Amino acid sequence: MARDYLTGKCLIAMPHLEDERFKHSVVYICAHNDDGAMGFVVNKQIKEFYFSDLISQFNIGGEAPVEPIILHKGGPLEQIRGFVLHSLDAKYEGTLVIDEKLAVSSSLQILNDIAFGNGPVFNLVALGYSSWDPKQLENEIIRNDWLVTDTTADLLFKTPDDEKWQRAIDEFSFDVNNIHLRTGRA
Repeated sequence: MARDYLTGKCLIAMPHLEDERFKHSVVYICAHNDDGAMGFVVNKQIKEFYFSDLISQFNIGGEAPVEPIILHKGGPLEQIRGFVLHSLDAKYEGTLVIDEKLAVSSSLQILNDIAFGNGPVFNLVALGYSSWDPKQLENEIIRNDWLVTDTTADLLFKTPDDEKWQRAIDEFSFDVNNIHLRTGRA
C-alpha cells in the first residue's frame, strides 16, 4: 500500500460492524502512513455536551451571540481533546493541511472564530479521534469491516449527520448487504 494512500478518504462502516463506537460510522481519514492511521467519525453527535459548554471551559465569550454548533464524537481516543476539520479558507497556528481542500486545527482561536461566525466556511468540531496501529486499518479493510470512498464537502459538511452513512453507502453501485464475509477456494 502506498504511503498516505487513505489520507483524505472516508471509511464507511459495513452493516455487519457491531462495535458501538463505529457502528454505521463515516470516518474521515486525516493521516495514513507507515505508522498507522488517524481520523474522525463525522456522523455521530455528542448529545450530552454542547459547544457552549466547550467554549465556556476556555473562557471564550463576550457580548456577541454564540452560534449553535454541533459537537461530534470524533472517536474513542482522548475524548476531551477537541479538533476542527475545516475548509482551507482559514488557517491557524498549528493547522495541519490534509489536502488541497481540508485541514485540521485545534487552536482556541478557531473555536472563538467559529463561535462568533468568523471561522472557516465549512467546519466540523470533534471531541476525540480514531486511530489505527500500522497495518491494523489495512487488515480491517481486508476483513470487509470498511468500505473506502472519496470525500466530498457535501457529505462531510452539508449532509445531516443521521443521513451521512446511508448516503455514503448509496454511492456504491451494489447492495452492501450482499457482501459475504467468508471466502473460499475453487
